[in-house]
Amino acid sequence: MTGELAFIEALRRLPLHRGARGLADDAAVLEIGGETLVLTHDSMVEGVHWLPSQDMADVAWKLVATNLSDLAAKGAEPVGLMLSHTLGRDDDRFLHGLGEAMLTFGCPLLGGDTVKGDGGDRTLGLTAIGRAVHTPVPSRSGAQPGDTLFLTGPVGAAMAGFEALRAGTQGDTAAFRRPMPLLEQGLALAPHVTAMMDVSDGLLLDSWRLATASGVTLVIASEEVPIAVPEDRRADALRWGDDYQLLFTAPLTAALPAGAVPVGTVEEGETPLILDGLAVTDASGLGYAH
Repeated sequence: MTGELAFIEALRRLPLHRGARGLADDAAVLEIGGETLVLTHDSMVEGVHWLPSQDMADVAWKLVATNLSDLAAKGAEPVGLMLSHTLGRDDDRFLHGLGEAMLTFGCPLLGGDTVKGDGGDRTLGLTAIGRAVHTPVPSRSGAQPGDTLFLTGPVGAAMAGFEALRAGTQGDTAAFRRPMPLLEQGLALAPHVTAMMDVSDGLLLDSWRLATASGVTLVIASEEVPIAVPEDRRADALRWGDDYQLLFTAPLTAALPAGAVPVGTVEEGETPLILDGLAVTDASGLGYAH
């Protein structure tokens, strides 16, 4: 067994709660009493998700934001967080950034666990719990032929920020260091979408995942996708990830909040993705995969 996809496929053979949605979604959905809870967990690894030289306050912020972005994709409002923290350098700065993010997004700490590592690359984890404000809770699997594929904003800003930060050059690095989960947009979109997820691993790869979960074909013209970098970096921007825009499908006639950009269509078919008129039969190279 090698790679993330093979491991997840093996996990699917274990006993799964129905709220796990077959491990094919951004989060688990639990109906308890009169409430619908949304739970998600993301981890970050030093040297993979952040540069070793980065301010740990920014790392803490991003850890919170990436988890809350999954709640945004479910149209859920934050309830609380549970932290898994490996002690290391600048823990005081980490706590500062954690507090900033919690106050900004109104999401208090519920608890968690703290461990001490062996001095290698640190791994940090966070579980976010939210409350769905609309049911059924949006999933990746509801796209229907005839729908339109939308994106809430441009991609590529995080890539540009990372490159500037790594090179130590002038540039806007905020999109990479301190992404903003689109919680309000997710709440507003939830009643109208047929499928929704956040763009974390690259627009093309996440489109492939949405199409696969829904059993449809997404037809995308790359020039229709808004980007935050020069045109000669378009192909990179569509694959880089870390932008945390919301990617969703809805009927073209849906009463959507302002700001969403149509970037493709949903059709019947066996190939998950048609890009610029060409069928993409392999997800390799479409985005970031562990």
